[in-house]
Amino acid sequence: MQPTADFDPGKLAKSLLRRSRQGALATLMTGNGDPYCSLVNLASHPDGSPILLISRLAVHTRNVLADSRVSLMLDERVAGDPLEGARIMLSGRAEEADSDKDLLRRRYLSAHPSAEGFVSFKDFSFFRIRPTGTHLVAGFGRIVDLRPDQFLTDLAGAEDLLAAEEGAVEHMNADHRDAMNLYATKLLGAAEADWRCTGCDPEGLDMQDGQTTLRLDFPERVTDGTALRKMLVRLAGEARKKMDQGATT
Repeated sequence: MQPTADFDPGKLAKSLLRRSRQGALATLMTGNGDPYCSLVNLASHPDGSPILLISRLAVHTRNVLADSRVSLMLDERVAGDPLEGARIMLSGRAEEADSDKDLLRRRYLSAHPSAEGFVSFKDFSFFRIRPTGTHLVAGFGRIVDLRPDQFLTDLAGAEDLLAAEEGAVEHMNADHRDAMNLYATKLLGAAEADWRCTGCDPEGLDMQDGQTTLRLDFPERVTDGTALRKMLVRLAGEARKKMDQGATT
């Protein structure tokens, strides 16, 4: 089935990857290869690939260590019939973190602050799913298979931005919660809440209040801290303009 002309499957898949905080992880049972599915919490790497924090005591972790092939189901969790919402089935390999442990830890804890209480336990480790493809279902005429380059964010040339991300997130949360509330309410149509920033990348900003998540896409790609600051100021100006227009109507 081919997607309709007004449908951007890559954009929707990216949004689901960024906004999802839980998913169904399918692994292969050690010994007999039978399918095994479990509910897991997740966050996203700057390129959008899923980050897991899982215990070696869990069956799914033992399965992954024996055979890294996995699939991950993510959905929008819409009200009413869940089959009316968009969902993706991501396939790939789950790799235990090595050189980027600090990055995975920081982004995971931004999404799941309560994990701070057990993140240092010896049986827990961070894993990153390296996608090989995804199957997106978003309604009639909106079913499509995607390659990784169609739903992951290209980080080439964005080294400066990645280095600045931690400080930028801390700064936004400490000094600009009003701006994030404007982004949420005026640019994304969300309700007022205690929105905080959980991460940024060349293509957008991630925000969260409890388990409710939002993705603010940038109109243009940014690759360094200066460009990020200018973009956030620009978007805050657009949000305030919409607020002023609403006040005069």
